[in-house]
Amino acid sequence: MQQDRASYDVAVIGAGINGAGIALDAALRGLKVIVLDQDDMCSGTSAISSRLIHGGLRYLEYAEFPLVFESLRERITLRRIAPHLIRPLRINIPVYATARRGPLLIRLGMILYDLLSVGKTVPGHDMLGRKQAIEAEPGLQHDGLRAMARYYDAQVEFAERWVLEILLAARAAGADVRTHSRVERIVIDDGAVTGLEFTDRVTGEQGGCNARVVVNAGGPWVDEVLATANTEPTRFIGGTKGSHIVVGAFEGAPDDAYYVEAAADGRPFFIIPWNDLYLVGTTDIRYDGDLNHVRASAAEVDYLLAETNRVFPAANLTRASIHFAYAGVRPLPRREKGPEGAITRKHIIRPNRGIASGLFSIIGGKLTTYRNLAEQAVDRLAKPLGRKLPACRTQSLKLPGAYGLDEASAALAASDAITSAEARRLLRVYGGRAADVLALLDAERLPLVEAETVFAIRQEFARTLTDIVHRRMMIGLDADQGRPLYGRIADAAALELGWSEDQKSAQLDALREYSESLRVAR
Repeated sequence: MQQDRASYDVAVIGAGINGAGIALDAALRGLKVIVLDQDDMCSGTSAISSRLIHGGLRYLEYAEFPLVFESLRERITLRRIAPHLIRPLRINIPVYATARRGPLLIRLGMILYDLLSVGKTVPGHDMLGRKQAIEAEPGLQHDGLRAMARYYDAQVEFAERWVLEILLAARAAGADVRTHSRVERIVIDDGAVTGLEFTDRVTGEQGGCNARVVVNAGGPWVDEVLATANTEPTRFIGGTKGSHIVVGAFEGAPDDAYYVEAAADGRPFFIIPWNDLYLVGTTDIRYDGDLNHVRASAAEVDYLLAETNRVFPAANLTRASIHFAYAGVRPLPRREKGPEGAITRKHIIRPNRGIASGLFSIIGGKLTTYRNLAEQAVDRLAKPLGRKLPACRTQSLKLPGAYGLDEASAALAASDAITSAEARRLLRVYGGRAADVLALLDAERLPLVEAETVFAIRQEFARTLTDIVHRRMMIGLDADQGRPLYGRIADAAALELGWSEDQKSAQLDALREYSESLRVAR
C-alpha cells in the first residue's frame, strides 16, 4: 500500500441507501470507513422508488415468504428509528371482475401478510364489499367492482433525506463521506484489494486511498465498478427499469393510496398521495441502456395515465397533467428469462474472489431492508479484516432528525421569522434538525431560503445547486420544481462557496437542465 494516502478499513462505493447503511454500521462498529459516490448521495436507484416502506405484498405471489417477513420486521424498526420521515400509509386494493386475482385470493394474501407482520405497529387489514367500497371511495370506477381490501404499510416521503441522515450519522461516527467522487480504479496487489483511485468531479482533482476491504454498493453500476478492477467483463446485474409520473390533485382523487392490478398486463401499480401531489407507478421493464440517462418513455407514461384514468374515470389525466416524471434501474440479479416481476428482490452479498480477495458486491436489495442488509454485509467483513467486530447497533440508533422533535416544533411555532406553513415544511424535511436551520437563520439574519442553502452546504455536504434543490431542500420535487427560487439559491450558494459569476451561471444551467430532464413531452 502507498503510505502517503489516507488508509481505511473499509471503502464503500455508492452512497445510495445500501452504501449509506453499510458505512454507518461499519463506522459504529469501530471501523475506519470512507464512502464515495460518482454523483450526489441518493441520486440513483434509491430516489426512484415508489417511496414505500413495505413488506412487499406482491412477493407472496412468488412464495418469497422470508423476504416479506424480513421486510415487515424492518418496517417496525425503521418507524422507530426515523419516525419523522416514515409514516403509516393506508393502501386500498380494489378487486374487479376482470382481475386475475379475485377477492378470495386477495383475502388470503391479506391474512398471510398480517400473520407475517407479527408485532406490527399499524392496524391489520379489512375487506369491504362492493357497496361499502363505493361508499368509501366514490371516485373509484364502479363498473365491475367486486370488493376492496384495505391494509397499512408505511411511506418515506423524501427518500433523499433518509439517505442523507444515515450518512450524517455515519459521519458523526467517524466515516469520511465523499460525494461527486467517481472511482476510476480498484487497486489490486498480489490478488487482494489495496485501495481506490478516484476523481472529484466538482474540482477535477485526482485522489486515492488505501483500503483493506472494498464494498461495491454501486446499484445498477455494480458491473461498471467491477470493470475498474477486472479486465474480464462481469454481468451480475440484470436491472429492470421503473418509471413514475407525478400529477396534481384530480377529480375524484383519493385520500388513501391505491394498489391496483393494471388491465393492460395484470401488473400491480400504485396511485399514492405524496408531497401534496400524486405519485403513480411503477413500470417494470428489462433495461440494458445508458444508466446515466434513464428517462420515462412515452409508452410508460401513456400506460400509467391510461390505467389511472381507468381506475378513477373522472380524473381525465393527460400528459399536460404531469408535473414531472422520474425513472431508474433496479439493481436486480441477472436473469435472462421469465417475467420481470418474478426476479427476486432479495439481496445478495457476493464476494468477488475471482477478481480479488477483500472485494464484495451488493446485488439487489430494497429500501425497506437496507439496515438488515448492512448488518449482514458488515458481519461478513470481520473475516477479511481479521477482527472480531462488536454487535450491530443500528436497530436501536435513531437517525439525527428523530431527536428533539418536540423542541424543534415549539421553537418553530414561537418564531416570528417564519410562517406556520414554513414551520410545517421544515419539520417534514429536517425533523428535529429544523431547530438548527432556525438557529442559523436567526444568528446570521438570513431569509429562510438563504438559510437553508447555507445549511445544506455547511451541514449536509451539498456541493452543487442540484444537490441543494433536489436532495436537500426538497423543493425540486414540488409541482414547480422550485424554479422561482433558483436565482436566490444560486446567489446564496455562490456567496458561501466563493463561486465566480461564470461558475454560478454554469451551476444554474446544470440545475435547469436536470430539472427539465424530468419533464414529460406534451
